[in-house]
Amino acid sequence: MNPKLQKINGEIDKAKAKIAEQQARLRELERQRTELENAEIVAVFRKEKLTEDDLAAFVRQMSARSQPEAPTAPTGLSPAYQPKQEDIENEE
Repeated sequence: MNPKLQKINGEIDKAKAKIAEQQARLRELERQRTELENAEIVAVFRKEKLTEDDLAAFVRQMSARSQPEAPTAPTGLSPAYQPKQEDIENEE
């Protein structure tokens, strides 16, 4: 086989290996991000002493939204739920 072709094939194989490694790293980082986001959500609901029904109502309302708007307490949430200004600012 042509030495130049062998060299190019070798470089292609190295590049593919690096890409596969970076894709695996990306998947792991995305998994970690999701895990931290979920933990944060759970912490907020525990801090506000919300029930599982409150969480379900909140998720239904959030998924029903067609356009982003200022966060408000979803229907059915306990009166204890009041979004904090920092939460509102972070959502924007």
